[in-house]
Amino acid sequence: MTYFHRTLLASALTVSLASSTIYAHQSCDVDLSASFTINPNAIEFLHDEGENDGEMRSLYKIIQGEKLIIAKQSIALTDTQQALLRKYDEKIRQLVPQVKSVAIEGVDLAVEGVNLAFNALLGEGNSVAADLTQELTKIRAQIVANLSIEDGIYVGIDGLASEELLGKDFEQRIESVVEKAVLNSMGSILIAMGQRMVAADGEQQSFVTRLENFSDTIEQEMTARVAKIEQKALALCLSIAEVDALEEQLKDEIKLLAHINVFTVTVAHDKDEHHASAK
Repeated sequence: MTYFHRTLLASALTVSLASSTIYAHQSCDVDLSASFTINPNAIEFLHDEGENDGEMRSLYKIIQGEKLIIAKQSIALTDTQQALLRKYDEKIRQLVPQVKSVAIEGVDLAVEGVNLAFNALLGEGNSVAADLTQELTKIRAQIVANLSIEDGIYVGIDGLASEELLGKDFEQRIESVVEKAVLNSMGSILIAMGQRMVAADGEQQSFVTRLENFSDTIEQEMTARVAKIEQKALALCLSIAEVDALEEQLKDEIKLLAHINVFTVTVAHDKDEHHASAK
C-alpha cells in the first residue's frame, strides 16, 4: 500500500472510530461475574453453570424493588435492609438511560466523522459516506431497541447479549463496518485521490501536505465532540461504582448475599489506580 493510501485510510478510519476509542481508553474498568436481567417488575442475577449446556441458575431476584428472593425463598428484611435494597434496584435501573446515551452519542459521532471525512474527500452525496451512514444508523437503531426496560434487557458478563451489542466486540463491529465500506468503495477513493493529484499539478509534496492538513482539520473538528462523550462515559463509570458500593453494603447487611459479588469497578486516575470497593 502506498503512502497516499495509508494516509487517506488512516484519516478516515481514525475519525470514524473516534467514538469507539472511548471504550478502549476509559479510566474505568467494570467487571461482571454474573449475568442479570432487567424488566419493569424485577431484576434477577444469574450464574452460568457452564457444564450444563449454558444453563443459568438464579443467584437472587429483586421484585418491585422491595422483595428479595434467594433460592426461590422470599427473605424477610429489616427496614434498613429494605431501604438499601430499594436504592440498589433504583441505581441499577438508572444505569440504562446512561448507557443508552453514551452508546447513541458514540455512534452519532462516528456518523458525523464519516460524513465529515468522506464528503471532504469525495464530495457531498458520495456513496462511501452514504453506505457507512446507513450501516451505522442500523447499529444506532439496535441500541435504541435493545436498551428498553419495558421489553426486558439481558446483560451477560461480556455485555448485552443481544447481537453482542455494547459487549466486548462493539468496537470491532464498528471498525468492521467502516473497513468494509472503504474496501467496497476503493475505486471511488482512488479516483478522488487521482483528481486531487491532478489539481495539485502532480506535485507529490503538495498532495501529501493537503492530506496531512485534511487529517489535522478533522482531528480538530472531532476533539471537542469526543471529549464530551468521554465525560459521559466517565460519569457512567462512576454511577456503576455507586452500584458496586451499594452491593457491598447489601452483602454486609444480608448474610445470604455475602458470597455473591456481581460488580467489580476499578477507577484509574492518571497512572494510579483506585478500587472503588474492596473485594
